Order: sequence, then structure tokens, then C-alpha cells
Amino acid sequence: MNGVQPNALARTLRHFFTDHLPHLRGMSPHTIDSYRYALILLVRFMVTCRGHQVTELNLSDIDAEDVMAFLDYLEDERHNAVTSRNGRLAALHTFFRYVATQEPEQLARSQQILQIPFKRADQRPIDYLEYEEIQAVLEVIDRSTTLGRRDYTLLATMFNTGARVQEVMNLMACHLQLEKPFQVRLFGKGRKERWCPLWPQTAGLLRDLCAERQLDPQAAVALFINQRGQPLTRFGVGYILNKYLKQAQTSAPTLKGKRLHPHSMRHSTAVHLLKSGVDLITISQWLGHASLNTTNKYATVDMDLKRQALERADSPVTEPQASWRTDKTILEWLEGL
Repeated sequence: MNGVQPNALARTLRHFFTDHLPHLRGMSPHTIDSYRYALILLVRFMVTCRGHQVTELNLSDIDAEDVMAFLDYLEDERHNAVTSRNGRLAALHTFFRYVATQEPEQLARSQQILQIPFKRADQRPIDYLEYEEIQAVLEVIDRSTTLGRRDYTLLATMFNTGARVQEVMNLMACHLQLEKPFQVRLFGKGRKERWCPLWPQTAGLLRDLCAERQLDPQAAVALFINQRGQPLTRFGVGYILNKYLKQAQTSAPTLKGKRLHPHSMRHSTAVHLLKSGVDLITISQWLGHASLNTTNKYATVDMDLKRQALERADSPVTEPQASWRTDKTILEWLEGL
């Protein structure tokens, strides 16, 4: 560090990211990267506010008021959604919880930061693709080209498995079992591993993709790659989905009014399984949810399911009577209620 002695902030940050998160907590690289970015944003904000050099900033320069101002900055100037703001705060809570154990003189300051609450976020309706819309999207893909076959297999696999985008990006040839029983191994949040069954049609698509790319079934080689031979990125997956969503709007006009993104494929899988009669516990395991509460939200999003539930239930209401007799005024009718 150019001869500058690391202060408490620099020392704690280094140990937090090189030892505590990866080794003691066993967090995934993706989560660590998210925490790292949250701390980068905070340090940049504090340097600007304090007018210090980065090397001059110390733990004693950061208090609860500074963190609250930082959270307001995220929403007001960076235009982060409440969910993003809460995600940054969660990272800061983890860091200052660690600070409290490593720097006793910062205990009171850290406790004040840990008391900053998460902000309640408005719950938006979940947008997902109906089964017919999924079919419309797949039908517009030109499978006569190499990229078209890749894209078709990618979206079909996402819909079959309900995998998170990161899970799809991490898929390798060695994670596939393309002999009965057809299944794929996925690595989710917190490095949790799960097997997901595959429809025979999806297994056939993946088998053809591996054959076209001449992949060794045991090889730790990325399954879905871009034109440069690199694994697809989150942006790349989003670009592919959006391209076909636009093309499919001609045959499926209902797509125009939806806010769809790669994670919507995961929602679509959950709703399709629910409509097919699969119980919530199985869906929770299928999607790799840590809690059944996360899965329960899908039971409330689909109007068809609500209508079916209404049809199965008997109404206690009798046939409606006339609102009022013609020989009475409205006022007389109201008084007689």
C-alpha cells in the first residue's frame, strides 16, 4: 500500500473478504462479489462526503447516520429500488457484525448500524409466462442455425428446471445425466446442490447440443457459450430471452403487457408445476428454495387457480332479491333494511 500502514478499516475489510466470508462462512463467489460491491459503494460515498483520501478513511469515520445517508443516496441519486437498497444494507449488516467481533472499540458504533431496519418494499405482482406463451417463444426460434439450436435448448432447459440464471450459466457437460433417469445437477445459492429431473424432450435437446459441440460427457466444460466460446453471461441470457419475447408478441399479444426477464422463466416453471397439480413442497425442492414461505407466493399469483378453487367451493349466498319494490321510494327501502 505504498508504505501506508493499514488502518482498522483496511485491515478488517481484508480479513472479512479473504478469510471470514469464503472460509468461515463458506459463501459463494457470487455472494461475496455482491458484498464487495456494496462496500465499494459505501467507501466511495464516504470519501466524497468526508473529503478524505481512501487511505485516510477509518472505521471511526463511519456511523449509523452515515449509513442512513448512504442508503438515501442509493435510492435518491442512484435510483436503486427498495429491494436493492435492502440488499446493500444486508451486506453492511454482515460486515459490521464482523467488525463488532474484531474491533471491540467499535462495538457501540456497530450495534447502532445493525439497528438500521430494512425498508418495507411494495410487493409487485409476479410476471410469468403462461404455457401457451412459452410455446410461442420457442416456436419463433430458428433451429436451422447453430445459435438458434443453442437458444432453443437454453430456454427449454430454463423452463424445465426453473433454474436461476447463475445456475444455468454454471451448467457444465459433467452435470448432465442424459440416460434414464434424465436429470441435471444444479448448484444454487450457498453452494447448495440439487438434482432436477428432465423431460425426455429436454434431455434429447441437451444430448444433441453436446453432440454438436463434441463435448465429453464427463468434461467440466460450460454448456452454454457465446460466439467467442466464453460462457454466457447474465446479460447474454437476458438479451436472448428479450429477442424472442419481442418476436413472439405477434402470435402471443399478451406478452406485450408483461415485465419479463430471465428470472420470469423460473416463476413460469413454478406456476406451471402448480397448475399441473404438483404440491408446494415438491416445487420448493425443485426450485431449491431455502424456505417453503418463498414457494407459497406462487399459490396466490394465478387467477385460473383462484377461479378453480371458487368453482369447487359452494356459495352460502342465496339468489338475489329485487333491490326494492316499485311502490316504495329509495328512502323507504333504506329505512326498512
